[in-house]
Amino acid sequence: MDPVVVGYAGLAIVLALILFRVPIAFALGGVGFAGLIVVIGWPQGGDFEFERGWSAAIAFIAFEPFSFISSFALVAIPMFMMMGYVAYHAGFTRDLYNTARVWLSGTPAGLAMASVVGCAMFAAVSGSSLATAAAMGKLAVPEMLRHKYDKGLATGVVAASGTLGSLIPPSILMILYGIFTEQSIGKLLIAGFIPGVLSALIYMGMIWVRASINPALAPRPESVTWGERFRSLKGTWSIIVLFALVMGGIYLGVVTPTEAAAVGAAGAWGLAALAKRLDKKTAKMSIAETVTQVASVFAIVLGAKIFVGFISFTGIAASLSIWALSLDLPPMGVLLALSMIYIILGTFMDPLGIMLLTLPVVTPVVEQLGYDLIWFGVIMVKLLEIGLITPPVGLNVYVLKGVVGDAVPIETIFKGIAWFLAMDVLTLVLLLAFPAISLWLPNSF
Repeated sequence: MDPVVVGYAGLAIVLALILFRVPIAFALGGVGFAGLIVVIGWPQGGDFEFERGWSAAIAFIAFEPFSFISSFALVAIPMFMMMGYVAYHAGFTRDLYNTARVWLSGTPAGLAMASVVGCAMFAAVSGSSLATAAAMGKLAVPEMLRHKYDKGLATGVVAASGTLGSLIPPSILMILYGIFTEQSIGKLLIAGFIPGVLSALIYMGMIWVRASINPALAPRPESVTWGERFRSLKGTWSIIVLFALVMGGIYLGVVTPTEAAAVGAAGAWGLAALAKRLDKKTAKMSIAETVTQVASVFAIVLGAKIFVGFISFTGIAASLSIWALSLDLPPMGVLLALSMIYIILGTFMDPLGIMLLTLPVVTPVVEQLGYDLIWFGVIMVKLLEIGLITPPVGLNVYVLKGVVGDAVPIETIFKGIAWFLAMDVLTLVLLLAFPAISLWLPNSF
């Protein structure tokens, strides 16, 4: 049996299982293990030998996944997650949102723009777009609805802005992308900073223009004094210190990304204690949620590692590279086709699952086309996050709907998302047309 045919069949089976809501970790790991048995036990030109395939597959999963999961670089994931959950439960992210709300209160749609800032910062420290949509949905949406904001704008801004954290460092997706593609994690984290900030600024610019043209979308709240604005700044120092410790240390070369994650986690505990916000409940919830999320991520990583081993045995990555290069399309045409695939997959799959499923197949193609893998990492993450708010599914939208309940119909949320999707397309075009937006900062690193 042709291993390439087995490889394509394995990809199709994984996608089918995911459509039937089989957990991505089990879909990847199960198909990968079964595929290894078939590919190794059924050599070309020979008869199928189950014992041979079984023994080789068992030997592979007994060594390779553990060897990978014990990688020192992966320590950064639980450390960054812990930093985020401690910052959230200690109230640092709420303080930052309140500061942004006060400073932007006199501008058109100030609460909506403050929600962009709050979502971006919470997503950056939590590493999860879905968690951001849920948490900020409880905090920001009721505030905007209380001030008579348009329901589509109030919910759309939170669903869309929750996606920013995968670009703004520290990003769990960037760390795993770097490990699987053997790229510098430090450069990837730094590469996402300007695109993430650019995305937020484009969102805020669109909101300002729409609210200026149609003030009924976002009535201005009561004005605040400059004294209130300056007093609110005391709530921002904790997040600023954490961000400076992590990204400043990486950029200056003082610490590695893994060491920076440990510094960030320790810093979050220390700042929570210093602010007298570290009680038994905060500590318990921070640790429990960190353990839960880390277990979920690492389960997917283990399944993906088994699946990557299967894909490498089949040779479909090389097959796809040859096929892509044989097309009568310019390299950018192939990249645009890949972009559409990522957006479609993103409507019904978690970004982490999509990335780990496609990397072993897509990365060789991108390399053969001559693209920089650091730049492509930024493009991929942006595409994955666009998929989270793209109809007809859009996981972030449904998470937010679960938070707001009957207060806002699902159709209204999708209507509100449309403007943000248009801004995401604009940002993506800029990132594709001007790679320096992503590469200038890491190239100076």
